[in-house]
Amino acid sequence: MADRRLELHEVLCGLLGSRQVYFQPPPTVQMKHPCIVYEKLPHKTLYANNVPYAFQDEYRVTVIDKDPDTRIPKKVARMATAKAERPFQNQNLNHYPYTLYY
Repeated sequence: MADRRLELHEVLCGLLGSRQVYFQPPPTVQMKHPCIVYEKLPHKTLYANNVPYAFQDEYRVTVIDKDPDTRIPKKVARMATAKAERPFQNQNLNHYPYTLYY
């Protein structure tokens, strides 16, 4: 399982073009922007005939950037299972959240 998450981490680093990708960072981490923050959510169970047959790891991936016109969210949106959520601003930073199955 960890290998799959590390694979996702490398994909996100490639999309961002830097290593400023953070997995479930504690509040004490000083992040540099632009960055991508992601966290693991409960997995999604797929059923057939009322029997679970597959599990998908679910992540919340958030692009954080000072630039409101950043192109990074569109790169994340092109991922096959990415679903955009409502963007928001916090502390003069633009947040673009996505739900992603990987």
